[in-house]
Order: sequence, then structure tokens, then C-alpha cells
Amino acid sequence: MRVMTNKNAKPFLKWAGGKTQLICDIEKSLPKEITKSNFTYIEPFVGSGAVLFWILNNFPNLKKAVINDINEDLINTYKTIAEKPKELISILEVLQDEFHSLEENEDLKKSYYYQKRGLFNLRKEERSVQAALFIFLNRTCFNGLYRVNRKNEFNVPMGSYKKPTICDGENILAVSKAFQNIEILCGDFEQTLSYAKENTLFYFDPPYKPLNETSSFNSYSKDEFNDDEQIRLRNFCSKLDDLNHAWLLSNSNLNFFDALYSEFSIQRVEAKRSINSNPEKRGILKELLITNNININEKTLY
Repeated sequence: MRVMTNKNAKPFLKWAGGKTQLICDIEKSLPKEITKSNFTYIEPFVGSGAVLFWILNNFPNLKKAVINDINEDLINTYKTIAEKPKELISILEVLQDEFHSLEENEDLKKSYYYQKRGLFNLRKEERSVQAALFIFLNRTCFNGLYRVNRKNEFNVPMGSYKKPTICDGENILAVSKAFQNIEILCGDFEQTLSYAKENTLFYFDPPYKPLNETSSFNSYSKDEFNDDEQIRLRNFCSKLDDLNHAWLLSNSNLNFFDALYSEFSIQRVEAKRSINSNPEKRGILKELLITNNININEKTLY
């Protein structure tokens, strides 16, 4: 069964470190003989899904897509869009109308935001409401940053947007249509291996290793993705290589990864980043794009 696609479907979240700007570099690194035939696409750290949506919209030979993330709130939102898009839209419309009506009163606006943040952190609402609160916070918080503390409490302050789009009903319906034949998982990245078939492509976008102690914005879940986890991911990639599965992986530009992935192909690509407490450290940065170039004759790329 083919994956249903819709050219209008696009990421529905703002996301720090999203990969839209790396699409051209990722495209150049794709194994041609895999993507030109029927293939399975697996993304174990889906995040906002920038690469996923690009794959869905541009590869008619896609046979199956599998996405996964350890963030339960994110995956609940994905599943709600897939299963109950109209119910989600109706809740988001109310949140948007209420938030926009407070535009002239900053104190009430902040009070509304933090009240919804507190409600979200209780995690006692039914799934559609939790998904709507997730999208609301994403569209109204500082820079679309997702960050939680050790208690798994979302703790990002309100952003400074005037009238942000909280409900994009047309896109939610398009995403729901595109998701009808996608497998949506929640858990550890290693569980995705059981979904790999012949002619499978993995793309990994794990929480980045911080460039320094003050630049860490990777508190993506209550359990830290530390160096041991980065090494475990490398071991998983090596296992995929042994099984002849193709993969690409992005991460921060650190010598740590040059040593860790020394047996694979590593290139440095440019990305624009806006998340840093120091404005001088924002802008164009180098990031790593690592591949195993599996089943590529003489490493021929697009």
C-alpha cells in the first residue's frame, strides 16, 4: 500500500533546530538506487518532521514511512492529527480566538499563556485537548523551543509574537491525510529496527550534543541524551550498516563525532540557528551530516 501524500502538507510546529534548511544537503546525500525504487523511510527522532514532509511530498516511490520519538506529548499530537483532526481544529480555534482577544492587555495575555502551560503540565486532559495545548504552547512560546525539566514540565516562557497562527486548519487536514498510512511510534530509537525491510533508508536527527556548557537546549525529555546515548546511537548505526540499511545522521560540529563516526562519511554543512542567549552566537553555523553510503556504487551521490 502506497503512502498517501498531499503536496500542501507541511510541518505544523515551529521547532528549534528544524532541518528545512538542510534539505538540499540531505538530498545530495541520498542513495540514488534506494530512493529511485520502492523504499521504506524510517525517522527515529522525528521532531517537527521537516525531512519527513519533504520525503512524503517528493518521493512517489515511497512504500512505507515509520516515525518515532521518545517525546510522548509530541507523538500524542501526531496521532491526534492522524485520528481526530477536526476535533483538534475546533479546540485550537477556541484557543486562538481567546489568545488573540487579549492582544491589547499584555498582563492578561501572559496570565493566559502560563495558565495553559500549567494545565498542559498536569497532563490530565483528554488526548485531543493535550494535543491542542501542545500546539498552542509551541506557537506562542519563545522561538518554538521545546524544553522540559527533570519533572517533565514544559518550562519555556511566552514569546513576543503579536497574533501568532495557532490554528492552521487547512494544513492539519492535509497532514492528517498524509498520515493515514504512516506508522507512528513512541519510544526508544532502537525499536525502529524491527520495521526495517529490504531497501530501507533511516534519517537520524537526535538531540544535538551542545557546543559548550552554556549552549545546551537539548533538554528535550526528562532523560538527558548524553554522551553515552550518542555512543549507543553510533553503535546502532553500525548495526544498521552491518545489516545493509542506508542511513544519514545530523549533529553538531564537534570533534567528538569525527572520532565516533570515523569509519563513515562525514561532511560539514551550513545551517542558520537562532537559539542562543548570546546574540553574537546566533547565525550561520557548521553542522555535521554523516552517512554510511550503503549500497552506493563507488559512493555515487545525486
